[in-house]
Amino acid sequence: MAGRKRHSAEDIVRKLRRADELTAAGKTGEEAAAEIGVSAATLYNWRRQYGGVDTDAAKELKELREQNARLKRLLADAELEKDALREIARGKFLSPAAKRRAVDMLRECKSMSERFACKVVGLARSTYRRLPIKNTATDPDAGLRAWLRSYAVKNPGHGFRRAWAGLRFDEGARVNIKKVHRLWREEGLQVRQHHPRKRAGVSSVPPVEADAPKVVWALDFQFDSTTDGRAVKIASMIDEHTRESLLHVVERSITAERLVAELEKVFAAAGGPPRVLRMDNGPEMISAALQQFCGDRVGISYIPPGTPWNNGFVESFNRRLRTECLNRNHWTTLLEARVVIGDFKADHNRRHRHSALGYKTPAEYAAACTHTHHPVACGTN
Repeated sequence: MAGRKRHSAEDIVRKLRRADELTAAGKTGEEAAAEIGVSAATLYNWRRQYGGVDTDAAKELKELREQNARLKRLLADAELEKDALREIARGKFLSPAAKRRAVDMLRECKSMSERFACKVVGLARSTYRRLPIKNTATDPDAGLRAWLRSYAVKNPGHGFRRAWAGLRFDEGARVNIKKVHRLWREEGLQVRQHHPRKRAGVSSVPPVEADAPKVVWALDFQFDSTTDGRAVKIASMIDEHTRESLLHVVERSITAERLVAELEKVFAAAGGPPRVLRMDNGPEMISAALQQFCGDRVGISYIPPGTPWNNGFVESFNRRLRTECLNRNHWTTLLEARVVIGDFKADHNRRHRHSALGYKTPAEYAAACTHTHHPVACGTN
């Protein structure tokens, strides 16, 4: 079957003139249309559109109509593209995976064609159709991805560096940290970092630097509660140089006398007291019992009131204890809290690999540390 014939503007004008001649000769409209080879309806439409114009005017009119139709299509496409961009999100899509997800969403929600959705997002159709290797059975990193997901489930507060340290030193895997970072991001395991507000000015306390083990031990308290609403008080103390957790006391209430007794046990187990105890101005810290206990054996460095950032090492440990232990558990009894918190502190010493210690655990670093203290003038009371 022959295809539909398209007439140019010049052909239409010529046929209209021929139809006028036939009509003047006494033929009807149907007969004139049959003579020139079109239907009566087409002849009627031609007369309505091109009647009374010459060839140049008819050609120009047809070009204007085609241009107008093209502009309408472009405007409709532009409005549809703007609507699609408002639908998907603000900002840029930089990765092919994100662009694939945007194309899928546009096709599902907006019923767009694959071609137009790829054009809106800025993704080649071949790239969209290509299946990422991580979604195939031949992915060489499938085992590593599964290990990272399992690690993130067990340690939701850890980032990719801690995961890499676990792979490198605990699992013995020779893997690049940049590869771990890439896979960590592809699996969506990023942990939002907390950026505390920067404090203006400097502390009024002379700096006491922990340049060796048993120089500065930082002491602080935390509070939690059991499911019946009763308070749980937690005492923690760390060596600022080795990051070891040295004190484990979990009670309903901790008096100054109980704190002194526990410190005496820690000093005996460590082979002697440190040079300085750093602490805040809590009632147990400024008590006469603690002052008498320390005497001439241990210096006490109090941070200014309301400035916990001056005791940053133990505050950092408290944050980890809060996010990775306290916030993830409900205590039904005080004994349960003692056991779980004690296990966390022991695990911190044996398994927590600290970047400042060369990704060694505090226990490993303390066993291998040969640093000695170099006394400097400092203000301790």
